[in-house]
Amino acid sequence: MRHRKHTAKLGMKSQHRRSTLANMVCSLIEHTRITTTVAKAKEARRFADKMVTLAKKGTLHHRRQALAFLRHKPAVVKLFAELGKQHNDRNGGYTR
Repeated sequence: MRHRKHTAKLGMKSQHRRSTLANMVCSLIEHTRITTTVAKAKEARRFADKMVTLAKKGTLHHRRQALAFLRHKPAVVKLFAELGKQHNDRNGGYTR
């Protein structure tokens, strides 16, 4: 039974899906807007919101966690420098 399993498989293996979503979140951070399918956008939204939450906290540990997921240093720098401060007063739903 798949009760409470919240992962869209998107027709990919797990490693490919993780890389695709990380690249989509990096592109979203760099360009602030991306074009993709609805299913991929809904799945990427979960990770983008988590990255902004890490950026709001802003410690070294959270920066390393974001870098471990995104694996793209310029995106992490922009995330913590701009987006974390931009959404500091908001409690969630950063990708609306």
